[in-house]
Amino acid sequence: MERLTAAMKDAPVRPVRVLQFGEGNFLRAFVDYMIDIANEKTDFNGDIVLVKPIEMGTLFPAFKEQDYRYTVLLRGLVDGKPVELDRVVTSVADAVDAYADYEKYAAYAKLDTLRFIVSNTTEAGIVLDETDKFEYCPPHSYPGKLTKLLFERAEHFNYAEDKGLIILPVELIDDNGIMLKKCVMALAKLWNLGEKFEQWLENACVFTSTLVDRIVTGYPRGEDQAIWNKLGYEDRILVTAEPFGLWVIESAKDISKELPLPDCGLPVIYTDNQKPYKQRKVRILNGAHTSFVPAAYLCGYDYVLDAMNDPMIKTFMQKTLYDEVIPTLTLPKEDLLAFAEAVTGRFMNPYIKHALMSICLNSVSKWRARCMPSLLGYVEKFGKLPEHLTFSIATLMALYHGGKLVDGKLVCERNGQPYTLQDDAAVVEFFANNSDKPAKEMVQMFLSNESFFGQDLTKVPGLADSVSASLEDVLTRGARTVMTERFGG
Repeated sequence: MERLTAAMKDAPVRPVRVLQFGEGNFLRAFVDYMIDIANEKTDFNGDIVLVKPIEMGTLFPAFKEQDYRYTVLLRGLVDGKPVELDRVVTSVADAVDAYADYEKYAAYAKLDTLRFIVSNTTEAGIVLDETDKFEYCPPHSYPGKLTKLLFERAEHFNYAEDKGLIILPVELIDDNGIMLKKCVMALAKLWNLGEKFEQWLENACVFTSTLVDRIVTGYPRGEDQAIWNKLGYEDRILVTAEPFGLWVIESAKDISKELPLPDCGLPVIYTDNQKPYKQRKVRILNGAHTSFVPAAYLCGYDYVLDAMNDPMIKTFMQKTLYDEVIPTLTLPKEDLLAFAEAVTGRFMNPYIKHALMSICLNSVSKWRARCMPSLLGYVEKFGKLPEHLTFSIATLMALYHGGKLVDGKLVCERNGQPYTLQDDAAVVEFFANNSDKPAKEMVQMFLSNESFFGQDLTKVPGLADSVSASLEDVLTRGARTVMTERFGG
């Protein structure tokens, strides 16, 4: 079978407009995929150069072997119907190792057509390393590399403001652009790069903060041969993902004309405030996971898809979202309803095998961040407890109940079979030490623990009594029996 190369998928030679720190699956199935569409449907006319931002490892040779062409295969449910969408991406022109070929990498700072910097260097990538040095080629940290590149660009173009760059980090931390800019400004001072450079950073460069959302399942091991046969060619850097996508870009300056992604029908939102969209994602998507997964696991399921195929579990999840979470949020209701509907479709994607136990990692802190604001907001708005979110506390506690500490983890049992929970040491020790107490006493201790929740939740009227009754019921009669009686199905 013929290998995917440039000869199979011709693309015009375009100017390099994007330097991308990171060559992983997410960026290739998200950012590079979108820019490829923008090249086709708008006058963006720009290519991407990938930068390997760490010293360890080598650039995957298949990139060069395929002339940086690769296929993105989106698979999942759209409007309740299964779809498979494949696209050969031609927006990547080259790749460079910042360590092994520093001169080539550094030359991009002086490239007239360069306009955008994209990065996904993991959450640990955007940190200030005060031991980093300007003299290193390149500096060790990502902020260090970026600071030096920007300085050399400013010097080369004599601080021309139209040669500033637009910075688009997609690392999964809050206010990623703000945090990255703070690191760059701090290094500029630490390295004594001068007030002129600091002013150029402020006036000529745009540091955006972004929110991204797409499940990227990566290379389809075990399915690759069948997919190649279907495509009609071999692609060893094929990447699979779900059809759903969202990119919220917060910027103080309007960059929508320079990066016209929404004009292509792509799921990109430009805003001066991404926080409502972050809240929507955390409270609806992540909150749905955290609120129903302990119950689903206790009902005997191991994967999200299997649980969602149970009408009782699916109804529980949807009523949590539509009746209790959405009424507490501030975005327009139609946007919230559409997002919640998409969440159901994403959970029922037959191509994604998402283990419930992986979602249960650090469940207590997740419940605090994802579900507690909805519960408290509901109580404040309606003056009563939200039934499903309240019950979710009881199933979370039941999931952790009766476990024993083994190597810092909590080992519990479901139907005589062990399962292991990982959480903060204080959490697993709490359940290991207190599961022999009566449900009411244990719930009182748990909800009043301010280190777990940041406040004393026993002060919420009726919450402790409701959770105590539900926990006792689940421990005595089982989650499925209780949930079927209370929630139907």
